[in-house]
Amino acid sequence: MSIDKTSANVDKTTDDPKGAPVVNPEAAAAAVTAVDPRLLVREQGLLGYWSEFKRKMKAGELGSLPVIVGLAVICVIFQMLNSNFLSAQNINDITVTMVGTGMISVGIVFVLLLGEIDLSVGSVSGAASALMAVLAVNQGWPEWAAILLAVGAGVAIGALHGFFFAVLGAPAFAVTLAGLLFWLGFMLKVLGEDGTINLDGDGLVAKLTTYYFSDIAAAYGLAVVAVAVFFLTSFLGNKRREAAGVPSRPLSDTVLRTVLLAVISFAAAYMYNQYKGLPLATVVFLAFLVGTDFVLRRTAYGRKIFALGGSVEASRRAGINVTAVRISVFAVSGGFAAIGGLFLASKIASANQSAGTGDLLMNAIAAAVIGGTSLFGGRGRTWNALLGVLVIVSIQYGLQLQSIAEPVKYMITAAVLLTTVVIDSITRKTQKTAGRA
Repeated sequence: MSIDKTSANVDKTTDDPKGAPVVNPEAAAAAVTAVDPRLLVREQGLLGYWSEFKRKMKAGELGSLPVIVGLAVICVIFQMLNSNFLSAQNINDITVTMVGTGMISVGIVFVLLLGEIDLSVGSVSGAASALMAVLAVNQGWPEWAAILLAVGAGVAIGALHGFFFAVLGAPAFAVTLAGLLFWLGFMLKVLGEDGTINLDGDGLVAKLTTYYFSDIAAAYGLAVVAVAVFFLTSFLGNKRREAAGVPSRPLSDTVLRTVLLAVISFAAAYMYNQYKGLPLATVVFLAFLVGTDFVLRRTAYGRKIFALGGSVEASRRAGINVTAVRISVFAVSGGFAAIGGLFLASKIASANQSAGTGDLLMNAIAAAVIGGTSLFGGRGRTWNALLGVLVIVSIQYGLQLQSIAEPVKYMITAAVLLTTVVIDSITRKTQKTAGRA
């Protein structure tokens, strides 16, 4: 009798090419079609975008949409209040100023993907800039060697924090909070009684934020390269998916995305060329964003980070070396904190006792979260750091043009951060309700 019941329950079961049973293949096929946006776009054209958009809204999959809309609203409001907000000089200043905090925020994204936090990045950035200044200015080291040692020190510091967390089991919050205090004291000790070391105005670090590619071909050339690389990688990626027999985006979709990127890229290049040209700081920041995005989305190491952020136990059972990944992620965070510290020192042409203090830590964390990286782990991209820091620095510059007091800047930034966290929490609840968490 049990055999008959079993047969009755699987009367619509067929076998796939590998021999595994598939229950109700018609329903399974329909489910794939409903979920994969590539199939929707291929079958429905522009209506596929609208269908996928509605599905994502219902499922709480907002992505970077809220921050992009918010950034557009910020630009419109401040431009209406002051016509200089979208001027070439102000845009240039914003994109150069954001790099130091943005670099630190990139490292924070890696840590947040694990569902952890690193409170030491501000102090580590200050310690790295102080160490570089002492070696290059006071000790007469070649500046390139001092830079490498400072960044290496940041990586080592991050790895040390990761060791206490991953091996000894101390909470990351407590470990990095202790690091915040320790490396702040280390920075003050290294700087000595004077407390300030001025950098060589013609040195490598100083030029990080002062050098511009003045030839107009530089900005437009970078735009062309960015658009061409995006199109080629998307096109070739779709071809590989087609060859593998998995859903891929139609050519019209790739062309549309390329056109949108081209509009943004060439508009930015035009604005840069209206002032001093293409800033070196922006080029370096974009290069790091592209590189880290590739690591997270296209390598086995990146997939391990996402897996670990989703479930530690499942990752361990899948054979992932949880301890090694955790240590490496904190090392990455420390390294980017050091790099960010060098850009911040370049901006003021010195290393001083205020480096790494103030609202730097909060801004770096806020940039990652505002940009779309989840505080709960498992969701985010390094491009989120760019979007988030753009929002924060744009607000700061917009309020500065309106001569708004500093306390109000803090309160507005806090309100934006709180709104983002609330949206993230609501989004996760909506995804759980939709069965997609």
